[in-house]
Amino acid sequence: MKIDSTKSLKEFFDSKVQQYNQTSFIKDDPICVPHSFTKKQDIEIAGFFAAVFAWGNRTTIIQKSFELMQLMDHAPHEFCIHHQEKDLKKLIHFKHRTFNATDLLYFVSFLKHHYRQYDSLESAFILTKEKEMEARLTFFHQYFFSLEDAPVRTKKHIATPYKGSSCKRLNMFLRWMVRKDKSGVDFGIWQKIKPSELICPIDLHVARVAKRFQLLDRKQMDWQAAVELTDYLKTLDPKDPVKYDFALFGLGVMEKY
Repeated sequence: MKIDSTKSLKEFFDSKVQQYNQTSFIKDDPICVPHSFTKKQDIEIAGFFAAVFAWGNRTTIIQKSFELMQLMDHAPHEFCIHHQEKDLKKLIHFKHRTFNATDLLYFVSFLKHHYRQYDSLESAFILTKEKEMEARLTFFHQYFFSLEDAPVRTKKHIATPYKGSSCKRLNMFLRWMVRKDKSGVDFGIWQKIKPSELICPIDLHVARVAKRFQLLDRKQMDWQAAVELTDYLKTLDPKDPVKYDFALFGLGVMEKY
């Protein structure tokens, strides 16, 4: 589908953002998991796990995320900081697709390490002096796996631009934490990363829609594709390009464009 001018394309996409960036969107999306919490750190941790689990069927993603929150006594920050050995035993049978107890125990170990030094998970993305998101996500991967007991198998669950990944799930998590508007879907609880610095999450649905509207030329669905798409979206709204994730996702998943 080709729309004749940038102005009319912007108007069309803005209407789709308005259509899908609604609180009614929350209940059927993994973002409903962090929305069940009010404490900042609980929102961060619940959102992080929900984003990491976000591949495959959305109903299953939500179900497994809430299952984990229950194992953490619905207080993930408290659990990560103050758990005892007996508490960790509750986690040994948890599994979501290829994410298993080995991965989960390391994630908890990292979160304990981080939150004992910093008040927010945002710090993990801004400890580097670099401002570009590519550098920040590359740094986050290195920092996340900096503990001595980091299992090699767990590294596949945190993407990095360094290996060419589109980092769809991390970019989605960052959208949740950073973007803030009146709709109440995204949280906007992080202040040091700007919405203009975000990269649009890209998956098969989003890429299909982007190519149909000729927003994306690149064939590979990699980091460069995510940057290319975001650069185009910045021509529509330089301050908040990633709001169009709602439009692209809605058109791809809901409307089957």
